[in-house]
Amino acid sequence: MDNHLKIIPVSNIFNNISYVVPIYQRNYAWGEMQIEQLIEDINSSIDDLSKNYFLGNLIVNQTDNNVYEVIDGQQRLTTLFLLEKYLGMNFANDALRFEARKKSNRTLHMINNKNNGELLEELASVEIIAGYQMIENYFKKTKEIDKDELKKKLEKVFLVRVQVPQGIDLNHYFEIMNTRGEQLELHEIAKAKFLEVLDTEHDKKTAALIWEKCSDMDSYIQMNFDPKVRKALFTKDWSSIKEHINDFNSIRECVPNDEDDKHSVPLIDILKSKKLLNNGRSKNEGENERFESTISFPNFLLQVNAVIGKLGEEDSTLDDKHFLNNLSWAWSDADRAKNFLYQMLKCRVLFDKYILKREYAKDYKETGKWSLQRLEKYSDVKGEKPKYVGTFGDDDSQNNKLIRTLQSCLRITYTSPKTMHWISLVLTRLLENESCDIIEILEDYCKTKVIKSNFENASGFGFERIVFTYLDYLLYKDGYSYLDKAIIPPMSDDWQFQFRSSIEHFQPQHLVEGVNWESDDLDGFGNLALITVSGNSRFSNLPPAGKISSYPSIIEQSLKLKIMKELVNFDDEKWTEEKASKHKEEMIRILKG
Repeated sequence: MDNHLKIIPVSNIFNNISYVVPIYQRNYAWGEMQIEQLIEDINSSIDDLSKNYFLGNLIVNQTDNNVYEVIDGQQRLTTLFLLEKYLGMNFANDALRFEARKKSNRTLHMINNKNNGELLEELASVEIIAGYQMIENYFKKTKEIDKDELKKKLEKVFLVRVQVPQGIDLNHYFEIMNTRGEQLELHEIAKAKFLEVLDTEHDKKTAALIWEKCSDMDSYIQMNFDPKVRKALFTKDWSSIKEHINDFNSIRECVPNDEDDKHSVPLIDILKSKKLLNNGRSKNEGENERFESTISFPNFLLQVNAVIGKLGEEDSTLDDKHFLNNLSWAWSDADRAKNFLYQMLKCRVLFDKYILKREYAKDYKETGKWSLQRLEKYSDVKGEKPKYVGTFGDDDSQNNKLIRTLQSCLRITYTSPKTMHWISLVLTRLLENESCDIIEILEDYCKTKVIKSNFENASGFGFERIVFTYLDYLLYKDGYSYLDKAIIPPMSDDWQFQFRSSIEHFQPQHLVEGVNWESDDLDGFGNLALITVSGNSRFSNLPPAGKISSYPSIIEQSLKLKIMKELVNFDDEKWTEEKASKHKEEMIRILKG
């Protein structure tokens, strides 16, 4: 058989092999329909264990002994990984990993080590956890599928692993793959399109440099450039682009012109390049493990596209399903390409300075904390180095804390990149005037979202998450007192937003014993709070007093819930319909301002 093809039983696909999903691939994105279809295909296609079933191709590029870069098939491969872990099959921790995606790797490691659900939600890949839970739920509702029998069937299910031959022209292959809208992250194809329309090698080199430095989203952009270019591009303290850098050509003047350094390379060479991340940074400068960006580079490109076009939320698409089509105007000629690249660099500097990140340092090295800091230069005996200070004065200044908390409110509410229109809104206003009032801009945005949600007429699970999160922001900002007792101090240092998506009924829907409430009170805003999925699971059907005594840390997740706890402890130590109704009135008053 051709040594570029190998037929492998799915049961052995991860044995003594490591698959790497490169950065240009999409995140894991399969939903319930695709996952269940895969399981049903495997289960229903083998009635007789003497027969074989071919599941499809896995296209790879071998990079080392038993290490394969996944070119096509990563969605199916990741699903098989999750399925086999659910079935109790064993293989190495590094059997599947994602290049430069820490959340995905943490989550795979967690699942591989059978402690699913114990990872803090803000550290995990929501998509991968959801995939695993969909598999788990499928087996719970489809009881006729026997897990042991399915494991045996996996021995008769085969994938054809196709090793891409060295030297093959993959340009056409990638175009075919991507016109079907599957698998690949497309930003490197976009890069090739931009370079293609530029005339000179110096232009191409400048464009490639801007692209590569902007692509590393988990560090501050200044530190991605080598010292000479950094000095030419940025102000003396490194905090901003120099005033005279006002178009692509002025950036080009900062980039050494080496006619021997060719950048009109084939697309496959760009895709296979390992210089995409951390390019040009010395080891002592690198902060690549310290910060984590709110969005990925492809999503950042779509944000820039929305900013340049001054597209409103209704008109702009941040959905990467039509990624190339959305950006295609920008490489229609050289002038548009240059303008896009210049604006991309400007937006990236503003993004790093004014849009929050997660920071993993000191006491928060493992769990991370919300960070709103700008980069500045300082010098010591070893030379020039970066330091990180609060964007709006001291890191603990009132403005910095307030804007950081307001942005984290939006970050945990709109978790999908395609819904993060607040970022392009802020970047657009900053480009117009860097002294704009970000608090006013984002508070107005939140108020509009809350009003559009029709929250006063909502009930139960019909409340949108922004209603709960914006309320918690307002409680954080102004504090809250009840009968002259300060329950929530303003701007508390010991509280920050967590990723929460589960609406909790404080008085449970299914009370084990006692009198059940009327539905209007049970599903009313006064009886509800937003907490993490794991917190909701732990609360279960416990009565309010049991939740308070057994899980105080879950109570702390929501400032609204902290008030509800105090109302239980006040007076008769009970949570009543009257208290919930009064609490609802108070919270709606705060929301309506």
